[in-house]
Amino acid sequence: MRTICLLWMMLAGGLSGASLTFEKTLLELTLAADATTATVDFPFENKTDKPVTIARVDKTCSCLAAEVQGGKLTYQPGEKGVVRAAFDLGNFTGVVDKTVVLWLDRDQRDQPSVTLTVRVHIPVLVAMDQKTLKWSLDAAPKPQRIDLRINYNKPIRVLKVTSSSELFKIELKTLQEGVHYELWVTPLEMKQPGIAVIRIETDCEIARHKLQQVFAVVRRDLPGKGVTTP
Repeated sequence: MRTICLLWMMLAGGLSGASLTFEKTLLELTLAADATTATVDFPFENKTDKPVTIARVDKTCSCLAAEVQGGKLTYQPGEKGVVRAAFDLGNFTGVVDKTVVLWLDRDQRDQPSVTLTVRVHIPVLVAMDQKTLKWSLDAAPKPQRIDLRINYNKPIRVLKVTSSSELFKIELKTLQEGVHYELWVTPLEMKQPGIAVIRIETDCEIARHKLQQVFAVVRRDLPGKGVTTP
């Protein structure tokens, strides 16, 4: 029995293939409000006794670029390397996770060996308590509110609010200029589904924080589920 177990362990070890050891598979960055990109390095080492080849590097978002530094894909025992990920922040704010996935030479197509996560903390200068307002079809067209507060060392004023649809009434209330606002939205049509993209334009001095978007939706309830409104 012992001999059989040893043979099974040797066979399993041979089939499993070698792997790479990463110092960390999750890296977190806290960024400045005016940052536009973030770059992180994931160092690794082949700590096995066999060569390891990276067969494929993929990312989960077009805003992310990933590469093995130097283009080297095969690593001998003891060799080290780096996977570099560059994140284009666009209009992202808050805590955002983006991932890079690595397939090694013996991985199955649906089972990559390594998942690397870039977690960035981006200041929210224009904070809203919700980004999507929802109403059930045929319900009462009650107005809903988005609370908007400025988290910056200078006032940020709301200059204009526009909607992509005329089926929603939009009203902006200024509670404290440059500091605190309320956005009230009321659907005008409750007999058919509808959606509006509401654009909030500000005078923020940092370009990527100037424009904010929220959504208003009138929709049919899913079977057995209702739409919760404030």
